[in-house]
Amino acid sequence: MSSYWLERAWTGEGPVRDGVLVDVVDGVFTRVVDGPPGDAERVAGLTIPGLANCHSHAFHRALRGRTQRERGTFWTWREQMYAVASTLTPDTYFELARATYREMAAVGITSVGEFHYLHHGPGGTPYDDPNAMSHALVEAAREAGIRIALLDTCYLTAGIGRPPEGVQLRFSDGDADSWAARLLRPPVTDAAGSAAGRGSSDGSTVRWGAAIHSVRAVPRDQMPTVAAWADQHRAPLHVHLSEQVAENEACLTAYGATPTEVLAQAGALGRRTTAVHATHLTAFDVALLGGSRTRACFCPTTERDLGDGIGPSRRLLEAGAPLTLGSDSHAVIDLFEEMRAVELDERLATRERGHWSAEELLGAATYDGHESLGFDGAGRIAVGARADLVTLDTATVRTAGTGADTGTAVFAASGADVVRVLRDGTDITPDAGDLGVELDRVIRRLLP
Repeated sequence: MSSYWLERAWTGEGPVRDGVLVDVVDGVFTRVVDGPPGDAERVAGLTIPGLANCHSHAFHRALRGRTQRERGTFWTWREQMYAVASTLTPDTYFELARATYREMAAVGITSVGEFHYLHHGPGGTPYDDPNAMSHALVEAAREAGIRIALLDTCYLTAGIGRPPEGVQLRFSDGDADSWAARLLRPPVTDAAGSAAGRGSSDGSTVRWGAAIHSVRAVPRDQMPTVAAWADQHRAPLHVHLSEQVAENEACLTAYGATPTEVLAQAGALGRRTTAVHATHLTAFDVALLGGSRTRACFCPTTERDLGDGIGPSRRLLEAGAPLTLGSDSHAVIDLFEEMRAVELDERLATRERGHWSAEELLGAATYDGHESLGFDGAGRIAVGARADLVTLDTATVRTAGTGADTGTAVFAASGADVVRVLRDGTDITPDAGDLGVELDRVIRRLLP
């Protein structure tokens, strides 16, 4: 058993509390009470539950500081992203993802949803282990110390009615049935019958889920297969939704319906589904998402970097669609920045303040996020919950004098203020200097 006395703590409900004593046994909180420290380890600062990064493309981390240098659009950015995707192998992807996930751990992220579509080798040729790239990601998360929901993504077309081309051949399984068959194949085994390669894990830190890339990358008649797989396996189902106006226009032309309506018709909305971005929605779209209790994952630092627009976060919540958060392209990996950006973007869009409380945004970044990835029991400091603890220094130049409360976490702090991270009771805090060296070395090998 390990015991900690938290100087200040937000447990997942109510206000910040002083002097919270917690016991951890086998990675789970067994006691959470207010009281004196006794023999417990004293933890100064403000402690919150672990954060959930619900939308990640790990290989995009290599693009930071490079794609922002010139004018362009989402579509010109995509070509630069494809250039990186064309170079990756299971080994180099493992190295890049491990460094990226360690960066996440450093800023308090204990679970990640990896929206993974880089499945095959050059030209679309499957690896001997057809899930080699998935296994590289799972092992990268394991070595970084964070949980991963591997959201295996069905990606079949370059656009509605257009076959995949160029690097997109690496993304495609041909059709949704083949996509599902690949997911169900066991890993390659060696002569002794042991699993070869990467990907071994215990079920408490890895969740296998599904994703429909978008209405432009998965034909309407293929979507029900993906949704059915998720239902059968009670797995998370994520989808890029209405990120671009051009996507909506193409969908209306092809199907006479919005992307949200197409997903509803395919049976792809519901409590296990998360719609990522959900930026350009009609009032009926909002009602469909809210009425089905589909979650909406906003990624504000990416959405502003790409010039996507500002989605209706508050209207979605009021309709019944809970909010979660992601770092997506990793232009920034900082869930504190994502939290406050939701509120600040709403202020810009409406010219009014006060749409989201700090507690609501912390809930989106913690328990709602973990639940959307299938990690029930994470995101709260409560008896029976997974023992994740993220501690912020409340005396930095950003946090000093801000009250050491939920407002400090959401509207003042940054990932740089995180000083300690526990996941399931295990300290996963990386050395910041070593992490920077690793990121530089790995990315320089890919993009000299």
